[in-house]
Amino acid sequence: MRFAICNELFEGWPFDRVCRYVKSIGYDGLEVAPFTLAPRITAVEAARRRELRRQADDAGVAIIGLHWLLAQTDGFYLTSPDAVVRSRTADYLVALAEATRDFGGHVMVLGSPKQRSLLPGVTWDAAFDYATEVLRRAMPGIGDAGVSLCLEPLAPAETDFINTAAEGARLLQAVGHRHCVLHLDVKAMSSEAAPVPEIIRQYIGQTGHFHANDPNRLGPGMGDVDFVPIFAALHESRYQGWVSVEVFDYSPGAEMIATQSLEYMKRCLAAVTAG
Repeated sequence: MRFAICNELFEGWPFDRVCRYVKSIGYDGLEVAPFTLAPRITAVEAARRRELRRQADDAGVAIIGLHWLLAQTDGFYLTSPDAVVRSRTADYLVALAEATRDFGGHVMVLGSPKQRSLLPGVTWDAAFDYATEVLRRAMPGIGDAGVSLCLEPLAPAETDFINTAAEGARLLQAVGHRHCVLHLDVKAMSSEAAPVPEIIRQYIGQTGHFHANDPNRLGPGMGDVDFVPIFAALHESRYQGWVSVEVFDYSPGAEMIATQSLEYMKRCLAAVTAG
């Protein structure tokens, strides 16, 4: 397991400063929200992509990929009944994958609840079919970029479409592409009936990426969730991917959140592997 952190936590920081800081406190990876770079990823030109990758390389940190793929954009929607919108969304997902490749990354997390929730008059089953169509159209280009698209189940408080790992697994099975995998997020899994470690053990074989956070919207160890059983499940399942800190409440400050989260995760992992 390797530890990363999402860059939107560092609001207002220059990208190179973020890279140097997260490496200095012990992270090896940085996960990027496209809206922190430009309104659309297509506005980040080739020279700028090379510059960002160089800044990360110089700091010794890897840009592992992108998340919040459709956040703060207009005209894209995963479950739209409009065929033009679905086609445009698929094409944009491919553009995001090409940017991920240019940054040296290999994963994209598809959460973006506001661009997937059921629209008026659209049933859950219809939305499922629309999402399947979008992803089937996009996946060849995403796969050609060497990127895995990680489908993120989210809590009912955030969206009414794909709320459980089981529903996410059903969607990736319908898409049927080896680069379309599952994403697991502790905050989201905490809304399910089953314990988080049980969900991990059941679905880790289909999972390409993992977010560490707490239902209180802060980092791991900053709420009530005990991460020792979570890291035990990951370790026992031989998960070899990234564990990336994603938070939504920045009020304690970026440095405190980043430092405390990493220290806590390392203690949990050490407790698991000590025996």
